[in-house]
Amino acid sequence: MRVLITGATGLIGKRVTQLCHEKGIKVNYLTTSKDKIESQPNYKGFYWNPQKGEMDSEALKGVSAIINLVGENIAQRWTREQKDKIIDSRVKTAALLYKTLQNNNHHVSHFISASAIGIYPSSLEKLYTEENESVDDSFVGKVVVQWEEAADNFSDLGMDVAKIRIGLVLAKEGGLLEKLKEPVNFNVGSPLGDGKQWQSWIHINDVAGIFVHVLENKLEGVFNAVAPNPVTNKELVNELASKMGKPVWLPNVPAFALKAILGEMSRLVLSSQLVCSEKIEQTGYDFEYTNLSKALEDLIS
Repeated sequence: MRVLITGATGLIGKRVTQLCHEKGIKVNYLTTSKDKIESQPNYKGFYWNPQKGEMDSEALKGVSAIINLVGENIAQRWTREQKDKIIDSRVKTAALLYKTLQNNNHHVSHFISASAIGIYPSSLEKLYTEENESVDDSFVGKVVVQWEEAADNFSDLGMDVAKIRIGLVLAKEGGLLEKLKEPVNFNVGSPLGDGKQWQSWIHINDVAGIFVHVLENKLEGVFNAVAPNPVTNKELVNELASKMGKPVWLPNVPAFALKAILGEMSRLVLSSQLVCSEKIEQTGYDFEYTNLSKALEDLIS
């Protein structure tokens, strides 16, 4: 099997690529940097420029599925310009893939797209499954709706489409954990807001594992990529501090302070999503990390 991956050099893309290779799956990848193009039997790079609508159609050669992970980091201050970049990096790239597939002979039958649990409205009580139809009234909600609509378009080309709604990714380098470790390391870590908001986390190994599981089993539809045991922000910060051997003695960072510092982006850390992982488990996926303590133990050791 050969798969085309966009965003292959990003946090999740690197781990998905590694797991594909471990399973004997060959990888083609797209890059905007010509000096990052490699050509090995199991790892071949191809140039694309979504801003100019350019893509090397040779990237589709021998490919039976696409894993679409490309997207500007959403954890940046949301200026109008940055908002446009965040949306375009998801929607315009998908449109270019669609156009290239439409205009070339290929054997791609499966399109697997990253998405995010940020589509679910903030709630301290509601447990969200993939069947939920309500959408958060924030910028993140808007992004995810357009992201998923762009993915759904590929069904018009006769492909099976899967959308993976990713939770808060915990990894050794990059992602949420790196940002949380900095204040904790200097003994200034504390819960954010009232600390009661739910954090539906997932270990990087399981994010990659779910994408490859969906690929190998030719699954379609929406799947939540979150660990089975979400925690509150307070529990997350306390567990992280404990694993790092650091105290949490400062009072909570109040919501108004976060809003003053981060602006509209404060929704990322203050919103609460209690998300269910049952659907992907019912397809036979077995989580490597179900417990936050074990996940942090692996990532911090």
